[in-house]
Amino acid sequence: MTEVAASDQLLVVIDPVARRTDGESVRIAKDVLSAGAVTKVCLPDGPEEFARALARRGTRRPVVVGDDRALMRAVSLLHRRRELGVCALSMVPVGGVLSLARSLGVPTGAVAAARAVLDGSERRLDLLVDDSDGVVLGTLRIPSVPAPVPTAPGVAPEAASHAWLRTCQSLVRTLSSRPARTAAMPGPGATRLRVEVDGVTVVDLDQPVEAVSVTPGGPGGAEVEVRPATDGAVAVPLRAFGRRVTVSGADFRYRADAVVSGPVRTRTWTVREEAWGLTLPLGFP
Repeated sequence: MTEVAASDQLLVVIDPVARRTDGESVRIAKDVLSAGAVTKVCLPDGPEEFARALARRGTRRPVVVGDDRALMRAVSLLHRRRELGVCALSMVPVGGVLSLARSLGVPTGAVAAARAVLDGSERRLDLLVDDSDGVVLGTLRIPSVPAPVPTAPGVAPEAASHAWLRTCQSLVRTLSSRPARTAAMPGPGATRLRVEVDGVTVVDLDQPVEAVSVTPGGPGGAEVEVRPATDGAVAVPLRAFGRRVTVSGADFRYRADAVVSGPVRTRTWTVREEAWGLTLPLGFP
């Protein structure tokens, strides 16, 4: 881990969602950072201005003040510019979606996080990159069915349920078009996917599954867990470890950190070892 000097110039990019949801934490973070380093503060109003601020950072070290989605946006932008290898990121978590930041070791209090930016050290982390150039920082999940659609105020429940109904109908058509199985009677949340790790098939289309998760497990590999679908019996998860994970089958959606993508019929994720840097508190394991 490389020591980060407190005298570095900082580019503090404050996500608009953070400014709206917790202005007091934003103010505290600005005060602590400005007291310990030379800072330039950017207040982008949207994704385009956010991207321009990062692109024009010069020699300043970028600090993202925002939630998990703001961090993911910064990593994705730097990845597409092929600048992750030469640009360590720092983060002050502010907002309602902070589970990724916590899992990465970033303090969630504004003062502690800002001090870690000033006095911490860079840690190189693995990254999952898919074949469409998307990135995953934490855990990739393939749920069997999407979450129910919430009903907005003033919207009839019937209208809110149309998308859910169409998804269920699509799933029924997909499953009914396949040969009948006599071995297992999977529940309504099951789907059929082929999961391959480094070219070896972990589960094939003849075995319905309830969920798949992929997490960078280091060094240079990902931990893969597949939960088979059963008719009520306890299923033993199938686990594998490898550098390249391919999932294919009927159209499926996947959650990469806090973002749901798809539907796709096949997607491959590859681990990039120590592909990006994040400033963490000194002594973090």
